[in-house]
Amino acid sequence: MNFDNGFEQNEEFNSWDQAEQKAVKAYELYEEGKMNEALSAMNEAIDINPSNDRWHFNKALTLDAMDRYEQAIEEYKLALELSPEDIETLNCLAVDYTRTGQYDLALSVFEQIEIIDPEFEPGYCNRIITYTEMGNYEMAEHMFYLAQQINENCPLCFYNIGNSFFIQGNFKKAIWCWEKTAGFEPNHPQINYHIARGYWNLGEKQMAWRHFIEELKKNPGDKEVIFDFGLFLLGCGDTVSAGEKFRRILEIEPDCAPAVFYLGEIELSAGRKREAAKLYLEALKIDRNTVGPRFRLAQMAIERKEKGEAFSLLGAELELDISQPEILQAIGIMMMELGQADYATHCFLRVSELEPTSALNYLYLAKVLAVRGEQEDAAQFLDYAIELSAADSELVKGVSLVYLDMGMPQKALEVLTTIKSGKAGLGLKIVKAVAKTKLLFQRMRNFRK
Repeated sequence: MNFDNGFEQNEEFNSWDQAEQKAVKAYELYEEGKMNEALSAMNEAIDINPSNDRWHFNKALTLDAMDRYEQAIEEYKLALELSPEDIETLNCLAVDYTRTGQYDLALSVFEQIEIIDPEFEPGYCNRIITYTEMGNYEMAEHMFYLAQQINENCPLCFYNIGNSFFIQGNFKKAIWCWEKTAGFEPNHPQINYHIARGYWNLGEKQMAWRHFIEELKKNPGDKEVIFDFGLFLLGCGDTVSAGEKFRRILEIEPDCAPAVFYLGEIELSAGRKREAAKLYLEALKIDRNTVGPRFRLAQMAIERKEKGEAFSLLGAELELDISQPEILQAIGIMMMELGQADYATHCFLRVSELEPTSALNYLYLAKVLAVRGEQEDAAQFLDYAIELSAADSELVKGVSLVYLDMGMPQKALEVLTTIKSGKAGLGLKIVKAVAKTKLLFQRMRNFRK
């Protein structure tokens, strides 16, 4: 009798049993939200038995829950080496390729899923996200309709296509889709919050307020919802309630710099500039990369005629990743006041990328280019501003004044003719009179030559 062989088989069985126990423990820890412990236990199981595809899959899910998508991708790949046509693993891999911006790889994997099982609905549902992030909204909608043919009551499909419509600015369709999601799955994460944002963008404040409240009833500690509700209330002029929301965030997260900044905004709106400045400085102390505090402090410095301090603050603000057109435009205007034409040009050009149809921004851009002596480029932007908003009398007036500053009264008069005489106010009539006078003097000078 070979006692040694029996002992080796028993030892191998014990180690595999131990691995199974660790895998079960890892799953329990995952369900409890203890991701680091779950990952550790799963690694121990895989070290003993690396040929179990489910364990690699579960490890990848754990990494996903920790937002470690690149590492999760590698685990999904290992799982697929052991089980190449596992649709669930392929679907999760494609989703993570989307999360990491590897859209071509994501689409390739989704197409592989479609070949294996054309009726696998998540393969279409998740492609809505991929195409939306690529900016291919037509294909995103196409995927939605393909998914609908398989499961017309999928709440995630309506949620995903709702996000696509929201990004496109079609808020009514987005709300309709999200309300369908809420009907199929009332406890879908943040669904009332999304509906609230839709109504907020439509300007339907009462409906937005109602859905914000509904969301917070279900999850009163959601910082993202509380913060945006605070911004919404601030925009509605309810500074008292907005302040309560930002202070609530600071109870949950004491080092939340944006909440401190907006408390400063509330103080500033009440005329308490000293208190506001203290809060702006506190926000910067918490996080030097917070957008906004330096901008406000620069405004205060300009009011005190401290131009050097204002320029230093605005320069530091521009080093941050600012994506709000209104802030960039305001910084550009202040840079013009400070005589910093190059910085102002940078701001207005950036706004033109974010809001390519803003006629007022092209007027500002033309002004600063004229100051720089780039009259030909300035004239092009002035013409474009008029093309975008020819009926705006204030814009027409502004364009005419820039042409006058550039010594081009004839162009100023041509622009003024776009406004009917009956609709021209006193300001436009004065500008027109000045333009005619300057044109007359210009012709007289040319005649003398």
